[in-house]
Amino acid sequence: MSVQTPPRLLDLAEMHLLRDDVLAFSALEQLPVELFPPLFTEAFNGRHTEILKAMVQAWPFVRLPLGGLIDLPHVGPLQAVLEALDVLLVQKVCSRCKLRVLDLRDTGHNFWSMYSGASTHRYTSSGRAPVAEPRSMTKQHVAPLKVFIDLSLKKRTLDNFLTYLLRWVEQRKASIHLCCKKLKIVSMPIDNIMKVLSMVQLDCIQEVQVSCTWNLSTLATFAPFLGHMSNLQRLRLFPIHVSAFKKQEHDHVVQITSQFQRLGHLQDLHLESPSFLEGRLDQMLRCLTTTLDNLSITNCQLTESDLTHLSQCPNICQLKCLELNGVTLMDFNPELLQVLLKKVAATLQELYLDQCGIQDSQFEAILPSLSCCSQLRSLSLCGNILSMAVMEKMLQQTSGLSCLSQEWYPAPQESYSSQGILLEGRLPQLQAELLEILRDLGQPRTIWLTFSPCPHCGDDICTHMEPIIYSYTNPA
Repeated sequence: MSVQTPPRLLDLAEMHLLRDDVLAFSALEQLPVELFPPLFTEAFNGRHTEILKAMVQAWPFVRLPLGGLIDLPHVGPLQAVLEALDVLLVQKVCSRCKLRVLDLRDTGHNFWSMYSGASTHRYTSSGRAPVAEPRSMTKQHVAPLKVFIDLSLKKRTLDNFLTYLLRWVEQRKASIHLCCKKLKIVSMPIDNIMKVLSMVQLDCIQEVQVSCTWNLSTLATFAPFLGHMSNLQRLRLFPIHVSAFKKQEHDHVVQITSQFQRLGHLQDLHLESPSFLEGRLDQMLRCLTTTLDNLSITNCQLTESDLTHLSQCPNICQLKCLELNGVTLMDFNPELLQVLLKKVAATLQELYLDQCGIQDSQFEAILPSLSCCSQLRSLSLCGNILSMAVMEKMLQQTSGLSCLSQEWYPAPQESYSSQGILLEGRLPQLQAELLEILRDLGQPRTIWLTFSPCPHCGDDICTHMEPIIYSYTNPA
């Protein structure tokens, strides 16, 4: 005979209040703070719109993390919340409600679970449950309500949720600050993007990713908005289409690069196929006003002048990550890479030089600078041309880098026939030779050999083979 667990008093109280709107309204003034979150969750999920409105107007916390509760495309409960906020905004002064932030991001799950009784994590790191601010009876001026949302613009038209929200914000610009920390643009006409951004507090944005292929004029249209993102920390731009260079496109480049002067908090810059900067990289570099932590310029043609300006740029002297994958360095003076690596040797933790066309002589030239990168943790040189002899030198020269734990190298040139075909039968002997080198060094190492093209899937770079691992335990 099964024994059913009796309902908790909390569950009974919620059920009773949700069945009787009049009782719920009258009870809110005396309702314990701890009951607000679970009752709100039940009212939201059950679409008890009138109770929702009343609870928003009496909300005892500064923040309402609504994003974790929203079930798109059903926006009815959200509309009820916004209608309740309208009442608060019209009042101009507030004596009860403490709400100052409406958070529509997919966060706040800990907040709701803390009061649900379903989670053992019922306290903050300080050991106390969050408490509401005391309800002052003094009339105070209501500051603009902050509404937080992460924007991912990936459709040609706005969805119902975003359309409704933007219309609501637009009609209340004086009382609402729409804040966005993460902006991702995948595919949306620039006119719609400009319409959305015109309603956002641009100085709140900290991360921007443009994952669609724009032409240069579209990026130039977007650039003034970028310039107003004064607290931007991370910027990633995917390929920008450039036609034959004309004066107008030169003006576009100036309009784009000049915006970097206004980005006083930029730390991470990722440029995927920035063909518009070929021969003009210095225009962007001299506009940088911050010292970058991470710089990625990939899959493009840079001139020797570009690399010279990069190695001389004072804003890269503290780089933690440098990525130049797909930038052809075959015909470059290796001294430029030497200078660049020396400049960042004290701080560099990750270095990626995949498919740069680097050959033995250039590898040997940069080895002394590379061995000075004392903080280096990850090194990837896939897709280049490297002989077994130079690989041995590289392993020896980097043996003193105690932080180095992830290494990806191209399979040595001896692994291929004169026609560039991978000799798979050669691999066991090759791995044995490398393992012997690692034993001679007497240092724990884990390296991956990569093949181009991969014999298993045909990819340009792949790591299907098991890593070559040598574990060394100091007898002492």
